[in-house]
Amino acid sequence: MQDIRLRIVTALLLTLSAFFSLAGAAFVFLWWITCSGKVSEIMRMRMILPVAGMLAFFSAVLSLTGGDGVSYFLRMMVIVLIGSWVYAEQRSGEFLHLGVWLLGKRTGFELGMLADMAMQTLHLMVRDFDTIRVAQNLKKAGPAKKTLVPAGLVLVTSALSRADHTAELMAVRGYRDGGSLCPRFFTTRGDIVRCLVALCILIITAIPVSEFFILYR
Repeated sequence: MQDIRLRIVTALLLTLSAFFSLAGAAFVFLWWITCSGKVSEIMRMRMILPVAGMLAFFSAVLSLTGGDGVSYFLRMMVIVLIGSWVYAEQRSGEFLHLGVWLLGKRTGFELGMLADMAMQTLHLMVRDFDTIRVAQNLKKAGPAKKTLVPAGLVLVTSALSRADHTAELMAVRGYRDGGSLCPRFFTTRGDIVRCLVALCILIITAIPVSEFFILYR
């Protein structure tokens, strides 16, 4: 989706639908397969498997305590897929335009800039993680459990160092608060259709079929 405004609204609608019920999660999963256009790219993300493992652990605990762990796992995994789709669709500068459009050139500019900087940091951390894995494979560093903590420390240290350099650069250039920007968005017909489909999924999920016929009568 080209328009970040419709993308955020669509993600919110789909997340609510998946959270409400297992049937809603099934509809959202079908939407993700047919409308996201990023299935192969998302499935190549290395963070999917660790998140799935964590959700499986909590689902098992929920099942052992008498809850519906299977339903929880399936619904949360669909929500994770939607979040991954939003991440894959994100482009540099979009949150800045969205913040200014939503909250103005002062508060909106700052919040949008922070969101864009956070996404940039996340992209760089993913790149650093891939580099660390390549280096570990070349050095044959041993089991991943032994290198997990050092790798995490490297990622956190690098992120803090970049944040410090960015803050110094902004201070040197005299930035204080706010900024001037004319938000621009490119909306396609496909964006509108996908958002409307997500809205229909939420309506179907929130209102059971039996109640819908009662209201119709």
